[in-house]
Amino acid sequence: MPLDGVLSRRLGQFCALLAMLVFFAAQLAGALLPVVPLFIAATAGGLALDLYLHHRQPRLLALLGRVRFDAPTRQLLRDILLVIGLVQIPGFDPLTETPLVTGLLLAYAAHFACQTAALVVRRDRSLPVVTRNVDVSALGLCPAPPRILARQPGRRLLVFMVPATAGLLVAAATADALWGVAGVGASLALFAGGALYTCTWLLPGRRAPGEQKVLDWLDGWLDGYRPTHGMYFSGGASSAYQANMWLSTLAALDGRPLLVLRERFMVQKIAATDVPVVCIPKVAHLMALERSTLRVLLHPANSGKTSQVLRIPSVKHAFVNHGESDKLSSCNPYAKAYDEVWVAGPAARERYQLADIGVEDRDVVEVGRPQLAPVLPGAGPPTGPWLTVLYAPTWEGWTDDPGNTSIMLAGENVVRALLADPGVRLLYKPHPMTGSVDVRAALADARIQAVIAEANAARAAGPDRERPGPQAAAEAARRAAELDELSAAVFRASADDVERMLLQGVPDPGWAVAVERAQAAWEEAYWASLPAWEHQTVTGPRPGLYSCFNQAHLLVSDVSSVVSDYLSSEKPYAVANTTGLSEEGFRAAYPTARAATILTPDAAGVPALLAAVRDPRLDTLAGARARLKRHLLGPSRPPSLERFQAAVRALGIRADERRARMAEAAAREPQQERAEEQLRERTRRELGDGPPGTAEENEDSVTA
Repeated sequence: MPLDGVLSRRLGQFCALLAMLVFFAAQLAGALLPVVPLFIAATAGGLALDLYLHHRQPRLLALLGRVRFDAPTRQLLRDILLVIGLVQIPGFDPLTETPLVTGLLLAYAAHFACQTAALVVRRDRSLPVVTRNVDVSALGLCPAPPRILARQPGRRLLVFMVPATAGLLVAAATADALWGVAGVGASLALFAGGALYTCTWLLPGRRAPGEQKVLDWLDGWLDGYRPTHGMYFSGGASSAYQANMWLSTLAALDGRPLLVLRERFMVQKIAATDVPVVCIPKVAHLMALERSTLRVLLHPANSGKTSQVLRIPSVKHAFVNHGESDKLSSCNPYAKAYDEVWVAGPAARERYQLADIGVEDRDVVEVGRPQLAPVLPGAGPPTGPWLTVLYAPTWEGWTDDPGNTSIMLAGENVVRALLADPGVRLLYKPHPMTGSVDVRAALADARIQAVIAEANAARAAGPDRERPGPQAAAEAARRAAELDELSAAVFRASADDVERMLLQGVPDPGWAVAVERAQAAWEEAYWASLPAWEHQTVTGPRPGLYSCFNQAHLLVSDVSSVVSDYLSSEKPYAVANTTGLSEEGFRAAYPTARAATILTPDAAGVPALLAAVRDPRLDTLAGARARLKRHLLGPSRPPSLERFQAAVRALGIRADERRARMAEAAAREPQQERAEEQLRERTRRELGDGPPGTAEENEDSVTA
């Protein structure tokens, strides 16, 4: 989010918090003085503000919850002040407060009973398996209780307390306690009814199936679907892109694909796909895959839970990685745990040989990068007034290596140097994990976004700064709405396991293709709705990195897989050198930079770089980029998807051969046991007709 957006959000939160404190102070003052109009207005305003914040400022409420000033505490304080105010009002009989206080206490007790029932129901509806794109009708699942009962305790308390608050305020205005009794009674009835209604989800007709029933269903579904190949993924919330980049490839392969996840939240993070998704959190349940027809699992990332699935001997495992770069993380020693390591081209093969981490060269298979099909080849230098530059720095990584990212040491210098050229239009797309390890990276990112916003403000004041008409913005909004509607069932954050499985059942035929087309249509409309001269900061998942590639004439990045992927277009690119190495040493250490312009941390080479992009005669690295592309990504013929398909087929044959050997060995075991039994029987007959003794006795007899 841009810096001005962050400041605006923080200012809004501060104003809301200040207003909340003012309402509480005014309610207290109105109760003690007493000033009935002030008392009534402050109480009603405080409750209305609380309800509004539940819709518009959930982050602020989460922050208040951390300091133990959550919704129950705020509502309890509001009700205490109400009781105090009623005592102070002239003409109100204090004795009538006894039923009011008793009713309020019973209402709070019913609220906690309702919350207890909601927790029990939510736990009951937590299944050992979560699926997407799978027919779960055989499980007899039922929809979840209303969200206000099942998953929104704070909002439920505030909403159900509205009658009580209204009744007490009318009682304060009229000095008639009957209004308060009626309001409190209505709130009590709402809480009690909500608790009873929630408990109906524990009855046999609505209760979720037990663990064993779900696991038996999973075995039956795997037997019916008979998956042939799949992808296994485990990771944090911000790492879903590592799996999403392989979804189209997984779906395009011949056979019946399967996506296996381990974290429940990851089911919602996976992008639109019609590939069946099965999330199996417990390792004991993961062994269901061993009993299936699954032959090959692809692994786009290493994780602590990867070792658990590698225990399944009937499945062959291939590490495909989520991107290739010259970083040490691209040659992790963990890779030797897989049956094969699949890489894009000869460069990665050489990288593993030089790393000497135990990966045998015979286990390395070159398959290309099939997911790079959307990246368009370069069309030459810019023909219009604007040269579009994409600055896409990677994140800081888990180590303190200064060469991991340029954002801290060179990012601001690079951006200022690019913005100094009046003909440059900058696209800034930082890595989604930027700042997750080092706060300096987050601060640098915020400064860069502020610089871009300042440059946009200055450029907008210049002459001839036309913007696309309202039709373009309307078209982009319409395309965005279509895309959101198509993928709405996929992304539902508040659903529980059962509801997700019901909402995300078998998609309509062609649904994934329709989403892909809607995504492409939205991207086209999105770029058309933006002024051609305006710099852009792209921090969300849309538009994607490859879409930004196609808009750019030049890439500036770090040593990362972004460089390798962009090189498929053969367009000019630059790599920032923040390692402290000389240019010659940097190129030698990082082969992906051999066809790049190397930028120092002060970004002094930016003007010459931009001149080379505008004038092909100054571009001395075009031939080097073509050669490096083949070295990094492999040959263009046969197509990468065909090579990938061949690798899947070959590894599947190895899995079948092993299963055949194991089946043959298992078939021989009964024969061997019968032969051994016959030998023991013959030995007993030779030793006598008596009952067989122990092994030691038989051995002594034979010796004698």
